[in-house]
This record gives sequence, C-alpha cells and structure tokens, in this order.
Amino acid sequence: MPEYKTAGSAGFDLSSRENVQIPARKIAVVPLNVIIDLPDEHMAVLAARSSLGKKGLTLINGVGIVDSDYSGPDDEYAALLYNFTDDAVIVEKGERIAQGIIVHVERGDFEEVDEIGRPSRGGFGSTGQF
Repeated sequence: MPEYKTAGSAGFDLSSRENVQIPARKIAVVPLNVIIDLPDEHMAVLAARSSLGKKGLTLINGVGIVDSDYSGPDDEYAALLYNFTDDAVIVEKGERIAQGIIVHVERGDFEEVDEIGRPSRGGFGSTGQF
C-alpha cells in the first residue's frame, strides 16, 4: 500500500510491483502495484523520488499526471523510467521509486478572442531567469 512516511509528507511513496531490469540508455515500464479511485475533480501527480537519480534513472516524462477516471481494473499506475547510465540497472520489487501527490483540479473555460486585455510581461524568460 502507498504510505506517507512522515506527518509532514506531501507525497506518498509508490513501489515497484516486480523486479525490472532496465538496459543502459533504454526505457522500461515499472508497474507500481496500485489503482487509485480518485475523487472527481482531482488528479494524482507522480514525481521521482530523489533516490532514483542516484541509481541513474529518471522519469522519462519528468512528472506523470493521472486523471481521476484512470481507475478501472486494468489501470495500474506505472512509472516510465529511463536509464541514463552505460550499465543495466535493476529496480527491485518493493523498491520505492516514485511519489504520488493528490491535487484538486480546476477546469478552465476557453474562449477565443482577437485581443488580450492585459499588457505583455516581455515574453518567455522575461524575468531574466532564463
């Protein structure tokens, strides 16, 4: 079962359901042994645990977004991992590899307009941080 490790943990740990060997510079799907019935208007965000990088692995998509309607009997959560090392890496059954965070979602209403009423901030990277 997923669990929060401390009283202040924002994320709950998710573990591999099986041993998975990921060849060097390759991608593998690691099943996480859970299906979560999220409330409506919520999603789960999957993020890598910091220990994943120490093994030479990363979530291939950076973070995962799991919709609330992904909760059927065949909708097991999984992590798509990339091995960025020159050697095979083994993820062991029960190894904690990701964190899940449940987030409330607000859906927007979209409307096409000819002009935006707000002034520009200066474009992408305009705060000088890029």
